[in-house]
Amino acid sequence: MALNHAAKGFLLLVVVTASLLAVGQAKTIVVGGSEGWRFGFNYTNWAIQNTPFYINDKLVFKYDPPSNSSFAYGVYLLENLGSYLSCNFTSAELLANSTQGVGDGFEVSLSQWRPYYFASYGDDGYHCDDGHMKFFAVPWPHNN
Repeated sequence: MALNHAAKGFLLLVVVTASLLAVGQAKTIVVGGSEGWRFGFNYTNWAIQNTPFYINDKLVFKYDPPSNSSFAYGVYLLENLGSYLSCNFTSAELLANSTQGVGDGFEVSLSQWRPYYFASYGDDGYHCDDGHMKFFAVPWPHNN
């Protein structure tokens, strides 16, 4: 499906505006804020509320270790939009296991201008499948 002239113009306006606003230093951002990385929190909404992200920003995933009263969390980088939408972990890269987010958390640098698709596989994929423990970030370049 081709974009019409108005859609192309709008897309160009969004890209230019984002580029002009992308001024400043890299930030360190705790995923989920004070909620951290946990089941039942909507990370897609969190990501929308915390955009834009910029190249070299660091995302910190903090979560409790697994116990009898809590889930085992982890952080995966999914391969592409299709695997993100379907919660397909077949080619996913494990970034942090169930204990690496404890304490100060696990840090991921958004080092390239590309989509990063994050998700938790916990409970045989249910954490991702329910639509809450996943989000994506596309960092913009800084304009110095």
